Amino acid sequence: MVAIQETILRQGILEAIERAKGQSLSILVSEVHKIDHIDPFYFFASGKEKFFGERFFWTDPEGEIFLAGLGICGQIQSDQGTDRFFHVEKEWKRFMDSALVFNKYNQNGTGPTMFGGFSFDPLKKKTSLWSKYADALYHIPKYMLSIIKGEVYFTTNVVCTQHDDVSLFEKVLKEREQVLIDAAVKPAPAKLELADIIEVDPGAWKQTVRETVKDLEHNDELKKVVLARELRLRFKNEIQAESVLSNLLREQQTSFTFAFESNGDCFIGASPERLVKKAGDSLFSACLAGSIARGTTPEEDESLGNELLTDQKNLIEHQYVVDMIKEAMEETCDEVILPDEPTLMKMKYIQHLYTPVVGKNREGTSLLDLVKRLHPTPALGGLPKQAAIEKIREIEQLDRGFYAAPVGWMDYKGNGEFAVAIRSGLIQGSEASLFAGCGIVADSNADSEYKETSIKFRPMLTALGGKKS
Repeated sequence: MVAIQETILRQGILEAIERAKGQSLSILVSEVHKIDHIDPFYFFASGKEKFFGERFFWTDPEGEIFLAGLGICGQIQSDQGTDRFFHVEKEWKRFMDSALVFNKYNQNGTGPTMFGGFSFDPLKKKTSLWSKYADALYHIPKYMLSIIKGEVYFTTNVVCTQHDDVSLFEKVLKEREQVLIDAAVKPAPAKLELADIIEVDPGAWKQTVRETVKDLEHNDELKKVVLARELRLRFKNEIQAESVLSNLLREQQTSFTFAFESNGDCFIGASPERLVKKAGDSLFSACLAGSIARGTTPEEDESLGNELLTDQKNLIEHQYVVDMIKEAMEETCDEVILPDEPTLMKMKYIQHLYTPVVGKNREGTSLLDLVKRLHPTPALGGLPKQAAIEKIREIEQLDRGFYAAPVGWMDYKGNGEFAVAIRSGLIQGSEASLFAGCGIVADSNADSEYKETSIKFRPMLTALGGKKS
């Protein structure tokens, strides 16, 4: 058990209650402690009974940061279409302006932090599939574990109102003690028993690809459109998000691994693609487009990698992404650095063309402003951006929801990180939807693109027990 011996939380809560009475506001009190090690997966899993539907998990490919949140002390959401980025920024600032934060540690990802994401296209017709997720949805947890380069921090967030009294402190203290006790227990993830895999209209998807290729051949403006498709999985029992997350953490260690629950559903994945990271005035992004399978032998793997590095279709597709991200970064940065040529990013089942981008942030530019400018990259939307989004909105039968959209976190100092939510799925009771897409250009072949999406399904399919690694 990890004990937190001393606390200024009581003092903070009493002060916040007095402020709340005077201002008729809800006031956030946030306290950070440095503690002994807790396994972040144990922490996430331990909240299943008490905080089911109110949990999140995040780690980066380097394993430098782990975030796990339990409970919801605040929520920001918006269905305001193109204004959603601004709305989230404004509400987060408003929430933090009155907050009392007790954090003596200069570490990003500690203290008040919101976790969530945006839908791919707020103007796309909604289906019931994503009914639990608004076009922008962020949770501020009651309790958050942050592991930053091996150092462990624990954040307690409490919202105080004018109707509260000192008993709120006793209630939080008791709950927090139980959270820390539960987090020390190793979970036993339940077995996943897959009953059926349903491909959602593969013939119609291929036909849409063929029609899009014809359109591209006769359209001087539109260069590329990314089309996605869905697999629906049915299980014999309710899917435990902990089991899927455990598999992803073991099998996809070079990815951004995330889980985000909302009202019982869970959006979960292991994405290889960073959208943007902000640490002080340093910005980091990545261009990831163009892909090929991994080989079964080292020789075959190297041969396939070399084929990808010299394939003109994939190189052109990759350059679209490089040009767009470079332009977006230059609009907000005093300096942008990127290599002249892509390298290979090798994942477990697939390898991609990869170009890292580094920038120095211009003062006054927020992380969410960068997210808005970069989403969607040509790797997930197409080119030009607006024309491609409109085309996808018109012809794609799938409601993407949070798939292929920004998912991540931002702390109260404006630092944070977002990934592009690919290699992902939506868990709903005993069923799950998996999503995968590929870039369609004028010389695309429907069967080849279909095969590429099948490869992209594999990480999530394997994590759900549908295909052995």
